[in-house]
Amino acid sequence: MRYYRRRGQLDIVQKGLQDLVSEADREVETLIRTRLAALCPDDGFVGEEHPPSDPKAGGGHWVIDPIDGTWCFLNGIASWCISIAWCRDGSIDTGVIYDPCTEELFTARRGGGAFLNGEAIRVADAADLTAGTVSVGYSMRSTSDEIVPVIEKLLRQGGIYHRHGSGALGLAWTAAGRLIGYVEPHMNSWDCLAGLLLVEEAGGFVCDFLADDGLVNGGRIIAGPKPLENALEGLFAA
Repeated sequence: MRYYRRRGQLDIVQKGLQDLVSEADREVETLIRTRLAALCPDDGFVGEEHPPSDPKAGGGHWVIDPIDGTWCFLNGIASWCISIAWCRDGSIDTGVIYDPCTEELFTARRGGGAFLNGEAIRVADAADLTAGTVSVGYSMRSTSDEIVPVIEKLLRQGGIYHRHGSGALGLAWTAAGRLIGYVEPHMNSWDCLAGLLLVEEAGGFVCDFLADDGLVNGGRIIAGPKPLENALEGLFAA
């Protein structure tokens, strides 16, 4: 929060169109990596701000986004978080998302359920797209031809949408039942792995993100309550 309070004084670099990184992103990721490396020396790392490293035999990958929602962070919008996941052999085992602005800590372990500040959470009890709000994420990696039809189909079916500014928080809110789904044409692994496990452990469905080299290259995200699987997938149908 120290960085957030003095965000106007941070050194900022523009990596691409609508894609910023600050000294806060870099320093927070360095801190997380250093602490985890000391605890788990056999593990590798995948993160937004540093080159990846491979695990030793038997190790897994820590997948880190030090500030998911950097644009919101730098503009004083309280829609950003820290996202950390641990995966091995194509399976996400642990996911943690922390929202410093609300002090909400979302946690999940495979087979152990999903929790918000220690209390169990469940996805929404929704049977169709009119039952709540779907978070539709997008970035400059996606074209308007990819995202506009998704929003149009959702609206034509009586749904409404919300753009969070932080895909990780959108997935965490889906796991907590605040949203009835999250979709995005393309996300990077550090943005979504923790959130995907949260949704799954909260009783929802998620796409098989890691099946097609998603850890390195990213991919499409679809997640929500199980009764909405076909409807949410249909938003991307040609």
